[in-house]
Amino acid sequence: MTSSVKVKKNFKNINVFPIAGALGAEIENVNLSDNLSDNVVSEIYDALLTYQVIFFRDQNFEPVSQQAFAKRIGTPIVYPFVASLDGFPEITPILKKETDTNNFGGIWHSDTTYQDKPPMGTMLYGIEIPAFGGDTEWSNQYLAYESLSEGMKKFLDTLQGVNISGKARVAKTRSDIMKHASVGLKGDELKAIHPVVRTHPETKRKSLYVNEAHTTNFVGMTEEESTPILEFLYKHQIKSEFTCRFQWKPGSVAIWDNRCTMHNPINDYHGQRRLMHRITFAGDKPN
Repeated sequence: MTSSVKVKKNFKNINVFPIAGALGAEIENVNLSDNLSDNVVSEIYDALLTYQVIFFRDQNFEPVSQQAFAKRIGTPIVYPFVASLDGFPEITPILKKETDTNNFGGIWHSDTTYQDKPPMGTMLYGIEIPAFGGDTEWSNQYLAYESLSEGMKKFLDTLQGVNISGKARVAKTRSDIMKHASVGLKGDELKAIHPVVRTHPETKRKSLYVNEAHTTNFVGMTEEESTPILEFLYKHQIKSEFTCRFQWKPGSVAIWDNRCTMHNPINDYHGQRRLMHRITFAGDKPN
């Protein structure tokens, strides 16, 4: 199997500490609300490409400063289903109330693969964090692809997948937040076709690009025919050796590359409130 993280050891302006063997790194002693130099921002982005998901602690974003930093990483875009923060259309509050039972996006997935141009990445800022629980997991989809047999790789390389916004497995995870933050869409309107194996436009590495939240079948095959292969891939792509796990604290920030990772917010904090501010970045059409 190909080695996991391709470590870059010569960051000159930031301190980077991997948190797992597969992916993920914490960057210390950087205040993202400061007017950071171009060199620092460039290395932060380089760390994102290297480790696929990066973390920062003890940040103190206001909406204007979160948006300002986001614009130095990519182009913020509007999320289609949940109401945005007043005055900041690209910032989406992700709130689970004490009385909610379903957490938003509480299933392994890549963000909005039902769009023709899914997001390049996502930034999440922790504001109100449960006393315990509510961690998020990420999985390295380079490794998920590279660890497959050569025969399976050749088979998947030829396929395209159908991705929809209204698949039942993910629709349930939106049910509580849509009660108080819906923008009026039902959740089943969007559909896109993408390669099952995509090539990252910057790193040029191949990654597996299906997910149980949105992928329904392969083009040219029925759901019944596709399901056994997809179910195998869903289990394969979240093997523990492909993953990292992050424990949130107030002021924590995560930024991940949506082109080569999946993530799963763990729903184990019933009766506690959790509020995050999310920004997604414009992406390209997968190839």
